This record gives sequence, structure tokens and C-alpha cells, in this order.
Amino acid sequence: MRAMRSRKPDARQVKDLLYEQVARIGKASSSPKRLELIELLCQGEKTVDTLAREAAISMKLASAHLRELRSANLVATERRGKNVLYRLAGGEVAGFWVAIRSLAEDRLVELRMALAQITDAPRELTPTDRDALIRRARRGEVVVLDVRPAAEYAAAHLPYAQSMPMEELKARLSELPRDRAIVAYCRGPYCLMARDAVALLRQRGFHAEHLAEGVAEWGMAPVR
Repeated sequence: MRAMRSRKPDARQVKDLLYEQVARIGKASSSPKRLELIELLCQGEKTVDTLAREAAISMKLASAHLRELRSANLVATERRGKNVLYRLAGGEVAGFWVAIRSLAEDRLVELRMALAQITDAPRELTPTDRDALIRRARRGEVVVLDVRPAAEYAAAHLPYAQSMPMEELKARLSELPRDRAIVAYCRGPYCLMARDAVALLRQRGFHAEHLAEGVAEWGMAPVR
């Protein structure tokens, strides 16, 4: 007796399946807090308690959000001793965050209005030309200051940047030159640490500028 051939799915079923799988990424990233967790993980691997504290949510809620992100293979985990560390599943996830955020800023006027509220000078949120900044930093004409936590700097930082976490900045002002421009950056356009650092530096007489981009944005278009 001839073996029965398995019936192949028709084209419509295949297309439905494809879109359904792609939609898993949208579903997993549809929460504002999950997007914030992705941005935080762009800075380097972190424990759930660190993520919960920095995202201002409970550990229980952070764990639930991370499970959703992990189910879509957007984040991965690794156990080290007693700690479970979370990290992005790949550089493409950081690219996804930068791309979806940039699209939202381009299409949503409400987002642009909200973004303008975090600075007194919106022009300062304009990305600096990467190549020009690198040339100036290489020649020692400008100081690139990373004001994120030291662990994030150790994980990844901009070329020629020096680490000076925001909580240490006031006590370490004597380490900074007053005859050169200082460009401060943190986690990206939605991070306020660099804005606050620039405000403090200017109050103390330094020539300071705010670089809106962070390591995730920088990685999308490497300097030549």
C-alpha cells in the first residue's frame, strides 16, 4: 500500500506563520518598561535587581518582563555563582532599539515634544559628527566624558572616552582641564545623567557640551 504523503501547508498558511513569528518580537517589546530594560542592557550585562532598581520597578515585575524578552530571544542569561546575569542576545537587538526609537521620534510629534522637555536647549540633543569628534579627541582637543556607572564603561565605551560616573563628578572636577571642551555622554537621548553633568560643569566654569548618543547609537555607525 502506497504510503500517504504528508500534505504541505498552502501559501496562505505559510505567510500567516511567518508574520506570526515576526509579531513575537513586536509583542515582546510592546511594553515601555521592556524597551527601557533593552536600553539598559545595551550598556552591558546586569542582574535582575540592578535592572529593577534602574528601571524603577519591582524585582518581580522586572523578572516577568525579562521572561517575555527572553521568550523572543531578545535577551539571554548566564549564571555566575549566585547571580544570574542578563544581557542582550546580540548586537542586532541594540540596533533594533535604536531603529525603533529613531522611527518613533521621526513619526510621533508627541515624542518629540516630550524629548524637548528634558533639555533647555534642544539643539544640544543633535548627534555630533562622529568622525570629527574622534579626530578632536585623538588630538587632545576635547575630553570625552562617560558619566555612566563604571561597570557600564568597562563593558563598552566610546573611543578615547574617560570614565567619571555622575556620582563622582563633583568630587573629581580638579581632574578635568579648563582649557579644552568637555563632551559628556551617558546611555543615549533619554538618559539625563549627561545633561546634569553638563549643567554642573558649566556652573563651575567649564566649556561643556552634551552628546546625546551612547554606545548603542555609536555602534550603529562606527567611525572610520
